[in-house]
Amino acid sequence: MSLQRRLLLYLLVCAPLVWGIALYFSVTRARLEVNELFDAELIRLARQVQATLGAGLPWQTPQAPALPPAPREGASDAGAGDVRDLAVAVWERGGHLVLFDREGVQLPYRPHRSGFLNERIAGSDWRVYYLQSFDGRWLVASGQRVYERDELVYGLTVSQVVPWLLVLPVLLAAMAWAVRRALAPMAQLAAELRERPPGDLQPLAEERAPAELKPLLGAMNGLFARIEDLLVRERRFTADAAHELRTPLAVLHAQWDVVRHSGTAAERAEAETKLSAGLDRLGRLVTQMLALARVESGAQPTQAEVQWTPIVEQAMSDCLVLAERRGIELACEWPPAGRHPLPLMGDAHLLTVLLRNLLDNAVRYAPTGTAVLLRILPECIEVENQGAPLTTEQQQRLGERFYRPDGQQEAGSGLGVSIVRRIAELHGLELRFGTLADGTGVKAELRFGAAQR
Repeated sequence: MSLQRRLLLYLLVCAPLVWGIALYFSVTRARLEVNELFDAELIRLARQVQATLGAGLPWQTPQAPALPPAPREGASDAGAGDVRDLAVAVWERGGHLVLFDREGVQLPYRPHRSGFLNERIAGSDWRVYYLQSFDGRWLVASGQRVYERDELVYGLTVSQVVPWLLVLPVLLAAMAWAVRRALAPMAQLAAELRERPPGDLQPLAEERAPAELKPLLGAMNGLFARIEDLLVRERRFTADAAHELRTPLAVLHAQWDVVRHSGTAAERAEAETKLSAGLDRLGRLVTQMLALARVESGAQPTQAEVQWTPIVEQAMSDCLVLAERRGIELACEWPPAGRHPLPLMGDAHLLTVLLRNLLDNAVRYAPTGTAVLLRILPECIEVENQGAPLTTEQQQRLGERFYRPDGQQEAGSGLGVSIVRRIAELHGLELRFGTLADGTGVKAELRFGAAQR
């Protein structure tokens, strides 16, 4: 069900319900006011009759006299009044009826009652007021048929219901128009999104949008920005990968031609060695590219408390073959007893890739026969080697994809630092390069960024 139909349904259900509740309280209040009005009239009538009894009855006959008959409804002397639903009776002490004004309607004699009573007289409900004289000589009763009161209440109710029912279709049409008008910005937004080409990721205008739509537009604009950033990274990665893969593939093709056309066993062995090295370089390049694609896919790393011991063991084990080939000693320092290594919530697999790349770079570019030190501290992680200090330009360019400083003898892809930076960002860490305390060597340092600190 659409939002517009749901809103209309709620209005169609709630509006009559609220109106019905209001009508109920209105009728209840009207009945209370009508009863107060007519009860006051009955009291006033009984008192007026009792006041006239003080001077004696206007005529004294053995039989109970009847007052002159009330004018009929519609007669010229009746005006707009209808007194057929009123009755008055007077009794002397002992119950002798001395005065009444209605033929066929006899108010019951209640000598020991005073005040209002509801009576059933001649098949109709009556409300009767009894008034005793001070000396107990007279009992005056004034009554009114309850239907007269109900008729007035029903008339007031109908006067409210009928106009509302007549206006109801107009009200429903107005509500439907108002709902459609109020939801028009959403329809315009949906139409704009439908007409957009697939590659259009420009932000939606929020200035003239209703306040209820601004959070949605803000979230959508944020999503567009993230998608555009992801597409830019993918296009850049694809272009860089195509460019970088072209060279090793061409080299492999040339080396394969040399292997096929080599004339002697020595030439063939040398060509096969170069071909194997080229294949190793290509394999490393593909592995690094896959790792970079994974960390830049936009997926958030799993969050678990990091146990550094297995991560460090795995990273150092992965770099051990290269270290032995180049005669590099790998060492690791841990915090002193009683202090925890860097506390972190993150993905153990990605952090293993991060440390492996840092150690791999340190081992590849360290002078032969020196040492590489991995230091795990409570507030940071450091990797040191005895290589030549980095220039300012090299430090600024470290992290660019496929960038490798000139004069390197070891094979590489130029993606290791990019992978390390991206994994560090996902875990709230910053990667910095510098020198050792004595100004020699290269030190890579990982510590929390300002926001995480």
